[in-house]
Order: sequence, then structure tokens, then C-alpha cells
Amino acid sequence: MTYAPMAVMQPTTHNRAAETPLPPHAQITYMERTSSELPVTEFFRIERPSFDPATGEARFFYRLNDLSFTETLQLPMGADAAMAVSPAFAKLLGLTGLVLGVSYFKLRAPFAIEAPEIALTDAERAFVIDVYENGLGEFYARNELSRFGKLSLVAPTDPGARQPALDLPDRTLLPIGGGKDSLVSVDLLTHTGVDFTPFAVNPKGPILTSVAAIGTAPLYVTRTLDPEMIRLGKEPGYYNGHVPSTAINSMIAALCALLYGYSQIVLSNERSASEGNVVFDGRETNHQYSKSLGFELLIADTLANATGGALKYFSLLRPYSEARIASLFTQSTKFDAVFSSCNRNFRLTGNDGPLWCGECPKCHFVFLIFAPFMKKERLLAIFGKNLLDEPKNEHSFRELAGLTGQKPWECVGEILEAAACFYTLTRHADWHEDAVVRAVKADLFAQYGEEKLQLAMAECLTDSRDHHIPPALAAKVAAYAV
Repeated sequence: MTYAPMAVMQPTTHNRAAETPLPPHAQITYMERTSSELPVTEFFRIERPSFDPATGEARFFYRLNDLSFTETLQLPMGADAAMAVSPAFAKLLGLTGLVLGVSYFKLRAPFAIEAPEIALTDAERAFVIDVYENGLGEFYARNELSRFGKLSLVAPTDPGARQPALDLPDRTLLPIGGGKDSLVSVDLLTHTGVDFTPFAVNPKGPILTSVAAIGTAPLYVTRTLDPEMIRLGKEPGYYNGHVPSTAINSMIAALCALLYGYSQIVLSNERSASEGNVVFDGRETNHQYSKSLGFELLIADTLANATGGALKYFSLLRPYSEARIASLFTQSTKFDAVFSSCNRNFRLTGNDGPLWCGECPKCHFVFLIFAPFMKKERLLAIFGKNLLDEPKNEHSFRELAGLTGQKPWECVGEILEAAACFYTLTRHADWHEDAVVRAVKADLFAQYGEEKLQLAMAECLTDSRDHHIPPALAAKVAAYAV
């Protein structure tokens, strides 16, 4: 993969227009692409999915050229039988089938997508194309595939713009990922008097231990991918790569909201998730695209239209930076021994080994944003070692702070945010002598300047108004999260 010279990109969120210009190094890397075309006869087809309320099993059927795949979701027993046969549920089931299909589509990534039995409105068609284009942006960039603006989706037209309004109980479904973010949401909802049910797809490791510590009965779904897809993904002639897991899990949560009676799905995506990683094929691509504000608004509108406005979808943490979330997490030690944001142990095969590997960019980033706010002995107890005092980690930390390379393909915060946290550590009695802090200090100051870093840290701790949390809840949360 070839990287072109770094270039300045002005961020598009957080109301930064009135601030001083960005430092003379990139926030986003530009990537060149190589041409990769497929025979025009290749296609991907999504068949009509099915759901059996007696067993709780949903089945999704796909065809990729001459290959056939079946995926299943095992939902809990006790689904609302009337809701299971409602037009709204049928609409969401079809949309879920389309979104889950990315896992099979990416084996060959053909230009033609077909859904001959799933009628779509114009807005739903745009939503699905967005999932298959921007949601797979990292996949295209890392496999050097040109697909932006070139995919076609053939499906019947649904002339109805909005389904009739449903009557859903005023209850909250809260996806739990096992990391710091959803646990901060737990604290915010608890202290603002909002009852919630923890939700997860294929829970394992830190998800299970976190839910146990929460102490509220969860709602779990088992997703079983077609094993042939997993096998082919390792074979020559097939592609593999990142899929928009938040989009996938959100659609599964929407099915559960209807079947088990929830009026809102509350996510824990921060504002930093909207920053991309690279510009590829003329478009900014983002590892966390389905966590971004732009996608949140798109899927929220899609779910609202499918349910007559009954189902709400928003992120409770959207006003916050990663650093601000870290500061909120430090207010309680309840989850110190059970949470983990490390992705190395979250694989198809499950969770194994320690909660934190201490070697991946995610571990490094989480350690970095906790350090300004958490007592050193507590942070070392969580991670088992001082990641900022190991010289071998320097390159990874430099990438996080924009001092070399590109922003890692991980769920990490903004480059300037990481740089601002480093700046704070250079002036912190507990951290300023650690090996990595000393090693990056001169370059950090030379690239950004002390004034820019001070302003950046202040912004990290200032809540954004770019969110769509319901006003009454937003006011309660703001009053508590001071």
C-alpha cells in the first residue's frame, strides 16, 4: 500500500471554525489507490429473511455469485407475537438482513447488489448504500478497492415514507461493549433515574464481567455467521477486512426493541469517533464510521421512519471527547477489575488472556487518556504495567499523537486530543519523567506549539452541542456530569 505525502484537513465537527488553524501536519493521511476491477457479471443478492417467534430464531439468506450463505440470530424467548408479524418489524427485519450482508458481500465486493424481495424507500436505499460504501470504507482502503459511488442496489420501491406509529413502552436498551464508554453511560443513566436493560450480541469476556458488575438482567442475542464465509475469508481470491459492527449490532438491537418493548436505544459513542483515518479514493474513510455522528443521524432517521417515530436512537456520550469520558470514568472504581477496551481479545473465537495486552494502539490510547485524570497507582493496577515507561511503545504513541505515520485503524480518539493529553503529562509530576513522555516532548512542542496544545486540552474538557440527545435527558446528564 502506497502512502502519499501528508496534507492538512480541517475537521468538520466540534465547531472548530473559530479556532486557530491546525498545526502544519496532517490530521488525515491521503492514500493512493490502485485499480481493482471485477467482472461485471459478479453480484451479491440478499434474500428475504425469516423470523420464527416460537423459537426466537431469525434467518438471513445470501448469494454471492454461485455461493450461498445462511446466518442466524437467536433471540430470547418471549417475543411479542403481534409485533413479530407487524409491518414495522418486517421492515426492520429486511433492513437488518441488508446490513448484516456486508460480512458476505466483502468476500468479493462486487459492484451489483440485489434485494429482489425487500422493498425500500428512497431514504432506506440511501441508508443501505451508505452502509456498503462508508461503512466499508476501511475495508476498501486497506484492500485498495475502488467502490465509492460505483455500487448499484436493485430492489423494489416502497412508496411509503413512514410506517404507522407503534406503541412502545418507555424503556431503554443500552448496548454494552465491555469498555469504559458504555460503563460511563451506565453511571449517567443510573444517576439521572433512567432504567435500562444491558444489551449485547455474542457477549464474552469483559462484556459478561461488566454486566455482572452492573447487576441488571441483560438481553443477549447470539449471532452465528455462516462458517463457509469465515473459511473463504482466509482463502486466496477472496477479501477480508473490517465491517461496521456498530451498524450491525444496532440493527439487531432495533429488532429486539420492537419484540421486547423498548422505545429507545442508547449508544455510547463519543464525538471523537467522527474523525476519519485516511482519505482514499477521494473520500475520507473512518474505522469508526458507524459510530460517527453522521451515521447516527442517518440510522436514527431510518429507525424512526420504520416505526412511525416510536423508536429513538442516539448516543449519550456524543457531547464528550475521549478525554472527558476518561475523566468521568475515574469518579468510580466499580468497574476497574472487569472492563477492557483492548480489541486483541475480542475475536470470533472469543476472549482469552489478560484484559489488556498492553501492546496494541487501543491499549496505548486508553492508557494515555486516563493518565491525566487517574492516580498513577490505580492506572498501573488496571493495566499491570506502565505503558508510558516502555521505550518499545514510543512509535505507537507517536502515531496516536500525529507525530508520525497515520492514525491507527482502531477505535481511538482524535489526533489532537492525544497530543493534548501528552502535553498535560509533560507537566505532570507523576508522568513527566517516563520514557515515552520524555522522548516525544520536543517533537510535540515543535509540531503543535504550547498554546495550541493548551487550547486543545481545554476543548477536550468542553462539552459539544453537536448531538441529538432528547433535551430533557441532556439537561439531566449535563447537571450530573460536572
